[in-house]
Amino acid sequence: MGSTYQGGLDGAGLRIAIAVGRFNETVTSRLLAGARTALERHGVKDDDVVVAWAPGAFELPLVARAFAEAGSYDAVVCLGAVIRGETAHFDFISAEVARGIGQVAADTGLPVIFGVITPNTLEQALDRAGGKADKGYDAVVSAIEMANLMRQIRPE
Repeated sequence: MGSTYQGGLDGAGLRIAIAVGRFNETVTSRLLAGARTALERHGVKDDDVVVAWAPGAFELPLVARAFAEAGSYDAVVCLGAVIRGETAHFDFISAEVARGIGQVAADTGLPVIFGVITPNTLEQALDRAGGKADKGYDAVVSAIEMANLMRQIRPE
């Protein structure tokens, strides 16, 4: 049958970079708090984590690429909040952020996790940022699992 690979959730020894959009900081600071909780619970040391604050979600792909190209990290987590408004701006920004983050992962081969929420309202955003759900926490868990999976697939 061949080999089967599955990433584990032990973050010990992993180096994680987090890019956070400052726009909608009431929400993104909560996403970051959830991310930090996940890092601690899964054994990633504080010294093995770096955080960069970008002006907004649109700038996250560039920050993610810089982290990925640095070659110092096992995964990059992008956290942001694009809340639907009354104009088409939401559609353009959310689509470009998703495309850009995915492109960084495809181009660099590094796990780059999409932790950008795209709710319709501030209430929904707060629910996803530690209220009813914790998408910051979930993004870090995905990063740890993917980093461990890549280590299995591509052992050094």
